[in-house]
Amino acid sequence: QVLNLGSSNAVEIAIADRNLEEGKKTAQKLLQKLSGISALRDLQIITPLDYPAIQLNIDRTRAGQLGISEAQVASSTVAATSSSRFTTPSYWLDKATGTAYQIQVQYPTYRMNSTAQLEAIPVSSGVNGNTHYLSEVATWKHTTIPGEYDRLNQQRYITITANVEQADKGSIYKRVRQAIADMGKLPNGGKLLLRGQADLLQETLNNLQLGLVMAIVVIFLTMTVYFQSFRAALVILSVIPAVIAGSLFMLFISGQSMNIQSYMGTIMAIGVAIANAVLFITSAEHSRQSRSVLPQMEAAANRLRPILMTSAAMIAGMIPMALGLSEGGDQTAPLAIAVIGGMLFSALSVLFFLPHIYQWLLGRKEYSAVSLDPDDPKSKNYDIQ
Repeated sequence: QVLNLGSSNAVEIAIADRNLEEGKKTAQKLLQKLSGISALRDLQIITPLDYPAIQLNIDRTRAGQLGISEAQVASSTVAATSSSRFTTPSYWLDKATGTAYQIQVQYPTYRMNSTAQLEAIPVSSGVNGNTHYLSEVATWKHTTIPGEYDRLNQQRYITITANVEQADKGSIYKRVRQAIADMGKLPNGGKLLLRGQADLLQETLNNLQLGLVMAIVVIFLTMTVYFQSFRAALVILSVIPAVIAGSLFMLFISGQSMNIQSYMGTIMAIGVAIANAVLFITSAEHSRQSRSVLPQMEAAANRLRPILMTSAAMIAGMIPMALGLSEGGDQTAPLAIAVIGGMLFSALSVLFFLPHIYQWLLGRKEYSAVSLDPDDPKSKNYDIQ
């Protein structure tokens, strides 16, 4: 419950309605819609709406003739079926220790085990000292009532819960939200609230996506400033699609989903791939500055060993985590799997595809140094490529 924000199940839906009967009808309708989602297990309404009960109907005329009030009947019945502490709280103070003890009277549970015992509850000694029993002033019948009332912001609600099997929670939450949307506008201002991890998971994934986009933008601006070229920054960022493709491919063949751990692994792989791309671009720019005929090929040959060593070290370090052999290792395995897939594809991209992209965007242009001094005559040649 702590990990699931108070919910005991992966899926928890609260149906809030002013009218409990209307809320019950809404819950039954939603339960029918959710039953079409095969991955949901133990789908049920956990709020006890049909709890067995006995309803007492007091004959006021008869009670008045006997001099018995409704309060006396209710007080005697509650004390007999539950405890006198709910009607007449009483305390005894132990003067030796200063501790106050609650004193209460109640029937033994094994004695109050039939309606005959209920009818025999004494409700009053009467005016003439005669004992009167519950059967003399009341009748009873079997009925059902809500076993408990759950409230959210002082409004009663009914809870539907379910577990998830052989499916990722993200896709299940999406289908559950669709089922809630298909319910349309509820009467009497009723509300359907998906509780538990659903909102937190959606918020976390949105923040990770936003963080990834912001990281790419920051890397692009940083590389632009460092190389004084928009094109060089674009060449570096061109490895990112390969990293994402590699992470998704490895997650797919390993049967893992795109979750928070795999998102973090993809971001880690992107960081290392960017570093490898910077190694390649730096070497290629030096070769282009020295008027090399094929600067991209020289850069690939010069940086082959460090790129392969970096990628191999990262992959080797992630293999034990990817196997998930330790206790709870299956929870962090997607992170390592995403890193391994991203590094494999990024190494291939940097060594085989990045040289062609570099040649297309930068390699065919003659290298010209950029001066940051505005008074330098060479600054007239300043051109952000």
